[in-house]
Amino acid sequence: MKAAVYLGKHILKVQDVEVRPPAADEVVIKVQACGVCGTDIHIYEGAEGAAKCEPPTILGHEFSGIVYEMGSNVKNFRPGDRVCVDPNDMCGHCYFCRNGKAHFCENMIGIGTTVDGGFAEFCTVREKQVYSIGDSLSFEEAEMAEPVACCLHGMDLTEVKPGDTVLLIGGGTIGLIMLQLVKLSGASAIILVEPVKEKRELAVKLGADITVDPVKNDLGEVLSANGINHIDKVIECVGLKSTVMDALRYVGRGGTVMLFGLTHPDCEVPLKPFDVFKKEFSIKASYINPYTQGRAVELLNSGRINVRDLIADKVKLTDIIKVFEDSSYRSCGKIIIEP
Repeated sequence: MKAAVYLGKHILKVQDVEVRPPAADEVVIKVQACGVCGTDIHIYEGAEGAAKCEPPTILGHEFSGIVYEMGSNVKNFRPGDRVCVDPNDMCGHCYFCRNGKAHFCENMIGIGTTVDGGFAEFCTVREKQVYSIGDSLSFEEAEMAEPVACCLHGMDLTEVKPGDTVLLIGGGTIGLIMLQLVKLSGASAIILVEPVKEKRELAVKLGADITVDPVKNDLGEVLSANGINHIDKVIECVGLKSTVMDALRYVGRGGTVMLFGLTHPDCEVPLKPFDVFKKEFSIKASYINPYTQGRAVELLNSGRINVRDLIADKVKLTDIIKVFEDSSYRSCGKIIIEP
């Protein structure tokens, strides 16, 4: 089969690779759609994502497809079933797994990070990581279950309540998923900060009340002009030092800052404990997607969240290299790789 293999910093090559036969508890999935994530870009740039990736590894952890082959002990799936995959495979035996914190598993397998993933024609995974997507959800929408699941975990921790005023920093794929989840949670005012005009326009379509171009406008002045003097929740979805500092600056008294954007491992941000003391705000972060993949699939099937408009382009697997080499792809929206 063809697969995009990570061989080291700035080295990603499409190669011929053998399909790994399934063990008794595994299924082979014929991949139909696999999204390019910020984590994939971090790995390509030589940084660490949610887990350390050792080359050679087939990247790609947001994917959907069709069950192609099964191991002898697989009970819940049959060839032809339409499915998506939770890429974070926990051991179930370590301290964290046995104490309800499985996403901190000491022996975690990351499909597409620590083992071969979905930038390939086929991917072999354990049955317990596979979720049925039904008949109506497209494969492009279904591959988005993983980022939606991650956002759901972040939302659970942020605890947005009906009537809250929420500031979202960043209108990329994650920011626009978060925007919709914030809307579903009953926020009374949603402000999104994003320099790209097209993303701001899409944000308004998806439910933003106010959008701000941080290049041309001062956020504080825009908030003041709109009569907003208190931010209950800030969700940072960019992962830059400057945007993290903005999140800490604009959160209101007693509020919550969710640092969701993936920063570079060496990123450091100055923090004045006195400011935290005066405002008594909480700083939280969100790590992967524990226990939320099933909820994400149900939410997508319900039609209450729109991920179709977040997909900017579909690229054939044989052309995947240009997505990683051309930085313009990284700012236009979700890119789907099709085998």
